Amino acid sequence: MEHYQKLVRMYLTSNMNTQLYESTEMMVEDEKAIIKMTIDPKYFHALGAIHGSVYFKLLDDAAFFAVNSIVKDAFVLTTSFNINIIRPVSKGVITATGTLKFKSRNLFVAESILVDEKGREIAFGTGNFAKSKIPLTEEIGYK
Repeated sequence: MEHYQKLVRMYLTSNMNTQLYESTEMMVEDEKAIIKMTIDPKYFHALGAIHGSVYFKLLDDAAFFAVNSIVKDAFVLTTSFNINIIRPVSKGVITATGTLKFKSRNLFVAESILVDEKGREIAFGTGNFAKSKIPLTEEIGYK
């Protein structure tokens, strides 16, 4: 679907994902998003595993795009997000999968899980999202 492809392009070409974090793959479908990232030592904290910000970013992004998959006219905003980190990871590919769990006129709730390349869950999170007044346009990378 064209909407999903535009969301993927918007994500992969954003400054955050071209200059700081490097997601290797993304897929969006109805009420679901999957993002993959190859671990790089530049994401490590002092103990040699990825920093919590990486867990948060991937979990939030996957949940966010699961929600934006059904909101086709506006950018959604994260209003709150809670994460639980289960285990450290320092190599391989990690995969975040976000799924829409609840929707109403003004509130969306999505969950996401993060697994290592062996399929072991390393973190999970739940977020609340709201539809903004910012339209999905080429100016924000939706093209």
